[in-house]
Amino acid sequence: MANSPHTLGSDSIRSLLLRYAIPSIIGMTAMSLYNLMDSIFIGYGVGDKALAGLAVTFPFMNLAAAFGALVGVGAGAVVSVKLGQRDLRTAELALGNVVLLNVTIGSVFTIVSLLFLDGILTFFGASEVSLPYAREYMQVILLGNIVTHVYMGLNDVTRASGYPQRAMAATLTAVVINAGFNSLFIFGLGMGIRGAALGTICAQSVALAFLLVHYTRPQTYLRFRLHAFRYSLKMVRSIIGIGCSPFFINLCACMVVTLINQGLMRYGNDHYVGAYGINNRILFIFIMIVMGLNQGMQPIVGYNYGAGQMRRVVRAYKATVICATAVMTVCFVLCEFFPHLVIAMVTDNDTYRDIGSRGLRIMAAMTPLVGFQVVTVSLFQSIGKAHKAIFMSLSRQLLLLVPLLLTLPPHYGTDGVWISLPVSDFLSVVLATVLVTGQIRKLRKEY
Repeated sequence: MANSPHTLGSDSIRSLLLRYAIPSIIGMTAMSLYNLMDSIFIGYGVGDKALAGLAVTFPFMNLAAAFGALVGVGAGAVVSVKLGQRDLRTAELALGNVVLLNVTIGSVFTIVSLLFLDGILTFFGASEVSLPYAREYMQVILLGNIVTHVYMGLNDVTRASGYPQRAMAATLTAVVINAGFNSLFIFGLGMGIRGAALGTICAQSVALAFLLVHYTRPQTYLRFRLHAFRYSLKMVRSIIGIGCSPFFINLCACMVVTLINQGLMRYGNDHYVGAYGINNRILFIFIMIVMGLNQGMQPIVGYNYGAGQMRRVVRAYKATVICATAVMTVCFVLCEFFPHLVIAMVTDNDTYRDIGSRGLRIMAAMTPLVGFQVVTVSLFQSIGKAHKAIFMSLSRQLLLLVPLLLTLPPHYGTDGVWISLPVSDFLSVVLATVLVTGQIRKLRKEY
């Protein structure tokens, strides 16, 4: 029973969080470095104009991630709760529907995106200079989109079903292979930005093969079953209902990054867009660490909520908030006091470093508070309160940040774009405090 998910209801919260969160943190940090790695290889191996092209693809990547999270995160939560209820057959059905949904959604997304690629990239903020680079990168990424979706979806379920080390191993495999392929394709074969995209898809293909082997092994507690590979309307509704929150988070992120790129192009130039792209990937490292903590918390909270052990739910949430706040405080210190050194990891261009340093200091102003808000959204996702998680996600991005991005830049130029981010962070933390206080009170009544 060492690998049984039922230990989620009996082992100490501290040991479970360490056991589940550390592999998730390593995996998510590796994933963020995986993204940063593209910037580093492109910055030093292709050129500064290519960095602006890469930044323009961020909204596209957010949009693709939205559909991936819709299935993967939703299925992970369903699997955790069903295993907590000892309903293995339904958990297996969720696993089968993860594959089917990701193949279907990934195929449609690829076809539609390739048909309207230039128009979409231009809307996302591409200029005549950055468009060719963005097009080359996204053409390859989109052709491998099905692989990406299935890999991400299965990785979410692997983590939620009691195998966080396997999920971590899959991610680390992708990171290491991506580094090797990037070196080969960009520096060895001179394939430019297209080589970075090809390296990403090749790496994810290997990681997907690793997960497919895992789910066909007889020793795996939750594995592929023939009966599960059929669409179940009830299951699809459950997955999408819970997955709507991260879907809207990424969808709003797509809208937000588009507005940021457009604002920086309108009041600045390609260098501002490229600088934002660098800053975004740097901050993304710390956000992904917090997401790793969330992924460690999610199966603990989901299982114990399904088993009616509310005291353990609250304890897991509080421990995760403390860890997330510590992580984002480190982010604050690095970005406020050493921004030039941080940006120098990606590029040696003085213009990027000067513009990016000012923007990074402003963007990171409220980061010590951000961890609490992100973990609170994950709590609501994990206990099936999708409507509250969606409301929080929409409020931070759509109701708070979008109006700021529309009103501040006309008065303050590029500084208005930067300032919008910490202001919305602070307001979203206030909202999270109000909502989670009521939810914790309800959980305590069931002790």
